[in-house]
This record gives sequence, structure tokens and C-alpha cells, in this order.
Amino acid sequence: MGFLVTLVLNALALLLVAHLIPGIHVSGFVAALIAALVLGVLNALIKPILILLTLPLNILTLGLFTFVINAFILWLAAALVPGFTLDRFFPTAILAAIVLAVINMLISLVVWR
Repeated sequence: MGFLVTLVLNALALLLVAHLIPGIHVSGFVAALIAALVLGVLNALIKPILILLTLPLNILTLGLFTFVINAFILWLAAALVPGFTLDRFFPTAILAAIVLAVINMLISLVVWR
């Protein structure tokens, strides 16, 4: 049950980010749900490898390079999911990664407390 709640909340967060940031387009709730699922899988499988490979750069930037990794994961999900697109990689994906991280943090504080 917790997985489904998290998936739906992440899809809603993705819809909110698409509404707030120009350059991100989600065609509907089903596309957001599929994108949230793909983001979850990519975050579980690819993100740890990228964090490990870029550890020196991440340490040098005091962890801020993680936002670049999150932006890459977001861009990769947009490339894989029809109905979820990013206009430009760097400015749009970086800003979306930051806003999505803040929204997910707030959701975690409110829902899982």
C-alpha cells in the first residue's frame, strides 16, 4: 500500500512541477504515473552508480552535483516515457530536479510523519 501511495504522490508532484516550470510537459495523470514509476526505477538502479562514479566531484561541490545527476535521471525518464517531455536539458532539468526534490521532501515530512 505504501508503494502505491508514494507512486501517486510522486506523480502529483511531477504534475505540479510541470505546472510550475516552463519547459516541462506532462500530457496527463497516466503519463505522470508512468513517469513517476520510471523515475523510481532509474533512481533505484542508475542513480547509485552515478553517485559512486562522480563521488570526487560530488565531494568537491559539497553535494550540489547531485542535482545534476537528478537532472540527468529526469531527462532520461523524459526520453523513455511518451507524454513526458523536457524542452531543454540543462536549465529546465536542473530547476525541475531542485523543485521536485523540495516537493518530495515536503511530501515526506507531511505524509510519513
